[in-house]
Amino acid sequence: MTADTDLTSVHLVTLGCARNDVDSAELAGRLAAGGFRLVDDPDAADAVMVNTCGFIEQAKKDSIDQIIEAADHKETGRAKAVVAVGCMAERYGRELADNLDEADAVLGFDDYTDIAGRLQSILAGEKHQSHVPQDRRKLLPISPVARQAARAGTTIPGHAAGPADDLTGAPASGPPVLRHRIGNGPMSPLKLASGCDRRCSFCAIPSFRGAYVSRTPDEIVAEAEWMATVGVREVFLVSENSSSYGKDLGDIRLLESLLPRLSEIDGLDWIRVSYLQPAEMRPGLIEAMVTTPKVVPYFDLSFQHAAPGVLRRMRRFGDPEQFLDLIDRVRAAAPTAGIRSNVIVGFPGETEDDVQTLADFLTAARLDAVGVFGYSDEEGTEAVGLDGHVDPDEVTARADRLRDLADSLVEQRAEDRIGERVEVLVESIEDGEVIGRAAHQGPEVDGSTTLVGRTAEIGDLVEATVTETAGVDLYARIDGPARDTERRS
Repeated sequence: MTADTDLTSVHLVTLGCARNDVDSAELAGRLAAGGFRLVDDPDAADAVMVNTCGFIEQAKKDSIDQIIEAADHKETGRAKAVVAVGCMAERYGRELADNLDEADAVLGFDDYTDIAGRLQSILAGEKHQSHVPQDRRKLLPISPVARQAARAGTTIPGHAAGPADDLTGAPASGPPVLRHRIGNGPMSPLKLASGCDRRCSFCAIPSFRGAYVSRTPDEIVAEAEWMATVGVREVFLVSENSSSYGKDLGDIRLLESLLPRLSEIDGLDWIRVSYLQPAEMRPGLIEAMVTTPKVVPYFDLSFQHAAPGVLRRMRRFGDPEQFLDLIDRVRAAAPTAGIRSNVIVGFPGETEDDVQTLADFLTAARLDAVGVFGYSDEEGTEAVGLDGHVDPDEVTARADRLRDLADSLVEQRAEDRIGERVEVLVESIEDGEVIGRAAHQGPEVDGSTTLVGRTAEIGDLVEATVTETAGVDLYARIDGPARDTERRS
């Protein structure tokens, strides 16, 4: 048998969102199953693979910069090839390959099921013919319920391609074959679904991610069970739109029955749901999220704006009264729930009155985290052709103004938690500081909680009382021993 160190090595770089993290776990698993060794040091890799993001202009620039940086390792290390995959690679395909000499190959989603074979051929000097992009929404039927039967032959990242392609399948002992855990933190994203059926006028994601396709509950549960065996304590359920989960499986309320199944998995302690559409929030889903054991009271609600006229031009729905009513219903069911959202400022046709409507809404909503983004044209979207484009300098000024307001509001919301008892998942220990996240804080973007008073270990879940704040971040004193002290001993 070939020694592990003799295997062809690959370094995988992941950009973008948690959905890309899931795709990288699949790519890593397929590469490992195909005879590659994953390495952390790009200078020790025979190939560097960059999983790109293609969401907005800045993300695309970051992806190109990362590919150019990866090419440097062909001079400083042993790398023979730089390969681009992911959303930007899928979205631009041959155009990207023709204009970016630093990338030795640009691979699309259809290459994923044989990613090891593709990479072997590239390293052998074969020229890969990059794909010509197409609107991936057209690959499957318009009717959601007709998609599952029509999926054969369609590659959807993060989904099993068929009975013989079990993404979480493993030998009787040893690691899974087609899923490789990247990193060793206590949280891991888990994909619910891919694609999106909405037609938001500012968003290009459905064109390259495709129509909405749910993973089956059995597939999701099997992967979550595997995650629990490799040290994951929190699963972060991700998709373009989690509140639509099950629509193509014939049950729009399938998330309500999936959450209790995940809650029964030994070893998992937190289940977190991301990206919920306000217009799709139903009483049963709110109830399931606040009453199911292990599901943390966390609501990632995609408001995007509050002015009705702007929302209509965005091809979205709602108004301040509806949104505030939803927030009130959530807090009535779970008073300490975390609620976060993103908003876009400067959308074509937005007026100063619309900006004030949004500001008034944010002030009344008292959200725990708010991302404020200035609008910019995204090629291929309906919004590019809308009238009433706001001057870019004015977009920046409005975004800065709303960002300052949001920062002040989330700081006040954090201060409201002083004296509150929270459960915290320990994620790192830096220079003696124990840092984690409270149940209302989502990964990476919603702030952190620094623990004082007692020692703890990465992966511990501890009870603590909030004593002070710094912006959105909390400081909390540990009240008792970690929940799993007895389990570890």
